[in-house]
Amino acid sequence: MARLHKLELQAEIKSPPDRVFDVYKNKIDLMPKISPQKLRSIQVLQGDGSSVGSVRLWTYFLGEPVEAKDRIDAIDERNMSITFDIIGGEVTKYFKSYKATIQLVLGEGGSKSFVKWSVEYEKASEGVPDPHAQLDFLITMAKEVDAYLLRNSS
Repeated sequence: MARLHKLELQAEIKSPPDRVFDVYKNKIDLMPKISPQKLRSIQVLQGDGSSVGSVRLWTYFLGEPVEAKDRIDAIDERNMSITFDIIGGEVTKYFKSYKATIQLVLGEGGSKSFVKWSVEYEKASEGVPDPHAQLDFLITMAKEVDAYLLRNSS
């Protein structure tokens, strides 16, 4: 029987959550410019790159150059969340299934905002470690998007 695992991590952001959500939904071409040392390129392979069903190829650095092909499975504008299904690349060597969801959250009273990443996955074998490094990478990227938006808030 398949055993799904789930990890979550969140970090405080200073930018308005809707602006961070907009980068992940509509402006992914900015991301390699925001963090060129971590993210080399994002190619849209199918669709427009920002709607459900779009397929993209990410080339990034996680200790070494790595590729991941994702498909956008769901976009929830009201809750500012996007779910990606990893359908190819390095991750699929170690996981039978791997879904990542980003959600931007406005804190109670609007005082603090957060980016929350969660990954739901099934390991290809029990010897595969949990994807903490990938989750840390996703949070780091979101913090870099936040910092970029703060520097360019004009």
